[in-house]
Amino acid sequence: MAMEASRFNFASQWEHLQSKYVGTGHGDLTKHEWVTNQKRDTYASFIGHNHILNYFAIVENEAVGRMKYKFQERMILPCGPAPRAEE
Repeated sequence: MAMEASRFNFASQWEHLQSKYVGTGHGDLTKHEWVTNQKRDTYASFIGHNHILNYFAIVENEAVGRMKYKFQERMILPCGPAPRAEE
């Protein structure tokens, strides 16, 4: 009985997380959508952490503002256009 209650509790918590945060996914999420979310999260992390942003700026020999701009541009279509859905 306790096992069933813990399963229900986990399932309800998981549903709450999926409704609250876009990147956690759901059952109908396609591979393209999942990879797009992952790449956007990665670029947002690069922009949000100044030490990582500085590292990329030094490696690319670019200004920090230019690297931030590049990462923001890559967030628009990180994996290209979505594939056509099969009917």
